[in-house]
Amino acid sequence: MNDVPPDISAMPFEEALKRLEDIVTQLESGQAPLESSIEMYETGNRLRAHCDALLKNAEARIEKITLSSSGAPKGVEPLDVD
Repeated sequence: MNDVPPDISAMPFEEALKRLEDIVTQLESGQAPLESSIEMYETGNRLRAHCDALLKNAEARIEKITLSSSGAPKGVEPLDVD
């Protein structure tokens, strides 16, 4: 599949997700030859891993705004998602 750049790690999340969705659509259609399907699957797997890493990174950067007793913002602290 020549339309996917080899450097997936440089792709922004939205572009990687769009390409992954395109691959899924093509694979679900069942119209691609076997070798192309295998290549698309491998590329899709790399795109999925890249998107997952970007989401985890974004999650780690989210901060929770803390409020004073009067309700005014007083600072931030890391978001605890557990």
